[in-house]
Amino acid sequence: MGSSSELVFSGFLALLWLSARACSQAQEPQVPCFFIFGDSLVDNGNNNGILTLARANYRPYGIDFPQGVTGRFTNGRTYVDALVNYASGAAGIRDETGNNLGDHIPMNQQVSNFANTVVQMRRFFRGDTNALNSYLSKCIFYSGMGSNDYLNNYFMPDFYSTGSDYTTKAYAAALLQDYSRQLTELYELGARKVVVTSVGQIGCIPYQLARFNGSGSQCNESINKAIILFNTGLRKLVDRFNNGQLPGAKFVYLDSFQNSKDLVLNAATYGFEVVDKGCCGVGKNNGQITCLPLQEPCDDRRKYIFWDAFHPTDVANIIMAKKSFSSKSQSYAYPINIQQLAML
Repeated sequence: MGSSSELVFSGFLALLWLSARACSQAQEPQVPCFFIFGDSLVDNGNNNGILTLARANYRPYGIDFPQGVTGRFTNGRTYVDALVNYASGAAGIRDETGNNLGDHIPMNQQVSNFANTVVQMRRFFRGDTNALNSYLSKCIFYSGMGSNDYLNNYFMPDFYSTGSDYTTKAYAAALLQDYSRQLTELYELGARKVVVTSVGQIGCIPYQLARFNGSGSQCNESINKAIILFNTGLRKLVDRFNNGQLPGAKFVYLDSFQNSKDLVLNAATYGFEVVDKGCCGVGKNNGQITCLPLQEPCDDRRKYIFWDAFHPTDVANIIMAKKSFSSKSQSYAYPINIQQLAML
């Protein structure tokens, strides 16, 4: 799920703009900048220029995007859509994650890329560190990591030994230790408003449904249970950061697991008819091989939760993003939502 520099000013920023326009006469965005770190769920084309199988710069990807093919891993918009983006398809918290697909930009390198950006910004602010820090403190930083550390690492025993080296509990702890260090590095570079996402129900994506022994609609709960260990630890990490471990910072935890689960359980409410197959792909559940170049996708993408073997459709992405942005329920955004974070 997988780019060379992954700073994404994203769909969230687009949502911030839309909210400002909808709720008042103001045309200005609610935050000055949005930096995105992550994998293919938010990659806007950063992988296009590197040698990797984790690319989506071909039709029918982008079939519903105004600019057409861009390298986004969906038919239209991503969950967070594109201003400054460091995200990279196949990227993970661990450096080796995604190597089975070729080159990519892991989280450590994405943070390093942002450090280089800060050096460049310092010149723009003429060396005034206080002014730069003040500017960055108003920006929102989004980080969505962890999916590939399971999909393209732990649960891929033919390529990686982590599945035998770690229990699921020990692996989650190792990931969280690395992720805590990476997020702390972002804090030290100036990040103060930070959004982190949990890993979604990847035991229920078409790729896994096509491989799991069952009817083709039954989730692989062993994978989901392993992910819950990571997600639970990530929420506790957010609490520690907010309770004084990183003074002056405000972290928001987005529960992608619950958000994606809600989409499936209440599919009809959102207008979805197909919850277990990709709109574009090959084989069982359209999930055995992901969407191929020039392949004809389904006719009505609005009825599908999944675009391909791994990624949501444009419609699903926007529904989940809106809930994260303004939902009053802490089931989706904790302890506050994105709109409230922007106003701090």
